[in-house]
Amino acid sequence: MYKSFSMDLAGRTLSVDVGRVAAQANGAAFMHYGDTVVLSTVTASEKPREGIDFFPLSVEYEEKLYSVGKIPGGFIRREGKASENAILTSRVIDRPMRPLFPKDYRNDVTLNNLVMSVDPDCSPELTAMLGSAICTAISDIPFDGPTATTQIGMINGEFVVNPNASQRAVSDLQLTVASTRDKVIMIEAGANEVPEAKMIEAIFKAHEVNGQVIAFIDTIVAECGKEKHTYTSCAVPEELFAAMKEIVTPAQMEEAVFTDVKQVREENIRVIKDKLTESFADKDEWLAVLDEAVYQYQKKTVRKMILKDHKRPDGRKIDEIRRLAAEVDLLPRVHGSGMFTRGQTQILTVTTLAPLSEAQKLDGLDEFETSKRYMHHYNFPSYSVGETKPSRGPGRREIGHGALAERALVPVLPTEAEFPYAIRTVSETMESNGSTSQASICASSLSLMAAGVPIKKPVAGISCGLVTGETDEDYLVLTDIQGLEDFFGDMDFKVAGTHQGITAIQMDIKIHGLTRQIIEEAIANTKIARTYILDEVMSPVISKARDEVGKYAPKIVQIQIDPAKIGDVVGQRGKTINAIIEQTGVKIDITDDGSVSVCGTEPVMMETAIKMIKTIVTEFETGQVFEGKVISIKEFGAFLEFAPGKEGMVHISKISKERIDHVEDVLTLGDVVKVVCLGKDKMGRISFSIKDYKEQ
Repeated sequence: MYKSFSMDLAGRTLSVDVGRVAAQANGAAFMHYGDTVVLSTVTASEKPREGIDFFPLSVEYEEKLYSVGKIPGGFIRREGKASENAILTSRVIDRPMRPLFPKDYRNDVTLNNLVMSVDPDCSPELTAMLGSAICTAISDIPFDGPTATTQIGMINGEFVVNPNASQRAVSDLQLTVASTRDKVIMIEAGANEVPEAKMIEAIFKAHEVNGQVIAFIDTIVAECGKEKHTYTSCAVPEELFAAMKEIVTPAQMEEAVFTDVKQVREENIRVIKDKLTESFADKDEWLAVLDEAVYQYQKKTVRKMILKDHKRPDGRKIDEIRRLAAEVDLLPRVHGSGMFTRGQTQILTVTTLAPLSEAQKLDGLDEFETSKRYMHHYNFPSYSVGETKPSRGPGRREIGHGALAERALVPVLPTEAEFPYAIRTVSETMESNGSTSQASICASSLSLMAAGVPIKKPVAGISCGLVTGETDEDYLVLTDIQGLEDFFGDMDFKVAGTHQGITAIQMDIKIHGLTRQIIEEAIANTKIARTYILDEVMSPVISKARDEVGKYAPKIVQIQIDPAKIGDVVGQRGKTINAIIEQTGVKIDITDDGSVSVCGTEPVMMETAIKMIKTIVTEFETGQVFEGKVISIKEFGAFLEFAPGKEGMVHISKISKERIDHVEDVLTLGDVVKVVCLGKDKMGRISFSIKDYKEQ
């Protein structure tokens, strides 16, 4: 026997079935939002996983192509690895959920969201976020929820709650906000330079709606919620902390972590660990958790230094940014390159330009977005943090950071009509000590401008951190957090934008939510820091895009033809267009509206290709002058080719003003001659004259 619950959410019905399917999971919610259907389940292991010092939470978002009536491509006709959208959705689900599980919980937990039907007007991603919160709240797994999530769009300055497909297509804001009962716990945004005040208003509009959804979830939990199970705590024993402080005093720990060089700090901590390991050699149960104990000791020391003493590990002021540097043109033969350095964080971004035909093809659940013209890829090799491990390709973190930078830069890119290129930027992490994603945004702006991409404005990004005390009023917001402050702090609040407004936000926290005061202060601080980076660091190096693309970048010229003539340019089975490409070495893209892009590196060959295309689509009229190549000689005249697939004839009487007996007396195969059009002959063929041209 199952129970069904429903509410009106932004003009559409959200319904939740509990007990209808997946009864053996710890918690299951069969979600319907409009015609979108997602099954959200949560399961937990009976015992904690041994030998780990973290909470092993796995979040999966599975896109089934049957949900949009498609059969997967490829030989096996099954869904393959998760798409980029699925990975990003999993991360967005994870971020507000993870802080609400007990800190000492080490049981494996898996959240699975199976997308089974998609209504384009009802976001499956949002449905999965709500389903994850509901199934966990009603389960027997310890969880300090529920949470709720709302999406906000903005059209003509007006907010739209959970926008539908057509609204999303024209929205200036794509904002996702998750909340607990009282506070905001997660923010993700892409925006067209939305002012800070408007962004804050949108965040708390979403928070207001989230409160209504949480009230709905409470009714489900009241009727269907299970009693939370007990678990084995993996907290570090208090007596171990006491023993550690006798061997390593708080003052000694503070001295060990108080340095701006990560490698020095790590060596200091290694010495402390060795000392403690030797002291506790006969206490195996303590040695098993010593790494976690040292981590917690460091954390308490750093947090106390910051919150009570206003001292940061590297000696900076609370609102001070680390040493900054920027440069362009590091790599001689790429299309554009830029490097941005902030303390021990350093990113080198390379821009590559290509014809629009090389845009990324997308095969997913979104029927409206089938290709992507701008691609931003982010790499994080182990050497950037002084470690050694084999490269296995980008993980979820790398994909997430790349998507964040991409989202930040899309609003300032030129349109295809303004700049008919596919664009790829690749951010290589040279060195990492906090907020590489925001450094990659700065480096990418530099690289794009160096490559001659006419971006509307440069974009910069910065991150703020947070350390909280016992009350909501006891906190400190830190500008430009380094790695240690990220690890031991409560927040990583990343904001990117131009002088005019915000283009992207991503907020991760480790506590149970943020007050409005903290959010407003973080956004204000990032605005100040972003302005400084744009004006004092990036602008002196390169302030706007170069007038032309680089020497080694392909050049693209666009012309417009009658769409009805596209078939003439392409030719039967592509014969005509392939002949043009073979003769000139260019690349040619033609869109359905008759826009033709000719791409190449040699201007002469590009001009030749354009001339051929224009000749093919020209309606031959009496008096027009053309240049053609002799391809066939007959007794009665010669046939000329003016462009691949475009031919005409010169009668023997029209070759020379003197009488000739044989065409070969004047013309040979391969000759290139100028002719004037005489119109059509009796057989309907285009007729030309050489002698009439000469007489002009």
